[in-house]
Amino acid sequence: MSLSIGLIALIDDVVSLAKLAAASLDDAAAQATRAGVKAMGIVVDDTAVTPRYVVGFAASRELPIIGRIALGSLKNKLVILLPAALALSLLAPWAITPLLMLGGAYLCFEGAEKVLEAVSPHAAQGVQAPQQTPEDVLRQEEKRVRGAIRTDLILSAEVMAITLASVADSPFWTRVFVLAAVGLAITVLVYGVVALIVKADDVGLALTRSGAAPLRGVGRGIVRAMPPFLSLLGLVGTAAMLWVGGGIVLHGLEHYGWDMIANAVHDLAHAVGAGVGALAPLAPLATWLMAAAASGLIGLALGALIVPLAGFATPRSVH
Repeated sequence: MSLSIGLIALIDDVVSLAKLAAASLDDAAAQATRAGVKAMGIVVDDTAVTPRYVVGFAASRELPIIGRIALGSLKNKLVILLPAALALSLLAPWAITPLLMLGGAYLCFEGAEKVLEAVSPHAAQGVQAPQQTPEDVLRQEEKRVRGAIRTDLILSAEVMAITLASVADSPFWTRVFVLAAVGLAITVLVYGVVALIVKADDVGLALTRSGAAPLRGVGRGIVRAMPPFLSLLGLVGTAAMLWVGGGIVLHGLEHYGWDMIANAVHDLAHAVGAGVGALAPLAPLATWLMAAAASGLIGLALGALIVPLAGFATPRSVH
């Protein structure tokens, strides 16, 4: 009898632990989702930038190059940045906000630099030499991949910092799960989408050579749409960098008690949301758009101040 009671008690304990573990896993998954959403601005920029690394190479090398960059990105996040982020959260949690602000300032710098280049573009530079040997092409590919992985390290560090800040008060193993889940999910998302973008024109060309007239029309549409789509993606990526970077700096200043600018942005956004009148259902969207636009303008102003100061000291990424 006592054995039966003990067994029932043990089963009850196991069920309770299973429920607790399931609840913890659900909470960790929810936190990972929220952290990933916060990092989405950087994801958009990463997706916009990466297709440019395969420009000038044979179509057969495009997916292998993207695959190498994706593996390098995964190494950046899981092998280098995840342990560093966990060590930071344990040994120097006070440093998370300053590092986050530093990364936000870098995003502002990158975004402002792109805007300035669009306003006064430099002279076009050729990617390939007139006569390149296979060894030259391999060296060029290796250089391009290394540059892409260096740029990814900076963007990945910002993703991991944003993620860490969102789970700084969570238990240690929840932090491990969330950082790993966000790092893996964002890498798969970014480079999966990049692979689709890079090969879309090849799919379009294949369709134009098919026998069916409707498919040929679809193929021509894809081929025509890709250049403006990539341009639009670049603009969205730049805007996202400025919005995210400006917002991070504003929140950091607010954290240290310098909340005047953040409060002004908040009040302006809510005033715009309240002023939509008959379009009341659109008030949340209007509020968000105004806050994002204001953060973006602040990010642009900050980046424009950093550009002349950074000069040669800031590594240039191969965009």
